[in-house]
Amino acid sequence: MIVNDPATLAEVEAVFRRYETALVENDVAVLDELFWQDERVIRYGGGENLYGASEILEFRKGRSPQDLKRDLARTVITTFGTEFATASTLFYRTTAAGKVGRQMQTWVRMADGWRVVAAHVSVIEEKR
Repeated sequence: MIVNDPATLAEVEAVFRRYETALVENDVAVLDELFWQDERVIRYGGGENLYGASEILEFRKGRSPQDLKRDLARTVITTFGTEFATASTLFYRTTAAGKVGRQMQTWVRMADGWRVVAAHVSVIEEKR
């Protein structure tokens, strides 16, 4: 198995950037598109455990569009073969001083493109 095949890595980096843009712009349609449309998809958030595409979409539609801008740090994207990847990043928001967010996503190439099949988001106190 090839880890970080350059062409596959470029694809996942691009879809990760597309996801990030949609997130900070609260583009619910794109966020929904990029998650696997299946009841087996999971998203653990800062204050919610979401099982299935319908729960994730309902959360997205009800989320406030305010203060979504964030800065990313230490982003690591790793591809395994041409069908599977992980993306991990830290994020910082000016509205959450002293905190660091952590986001991990599992991406799989489906017939209709790269999709998040599992995600975890949490925020902790930043240790300096």
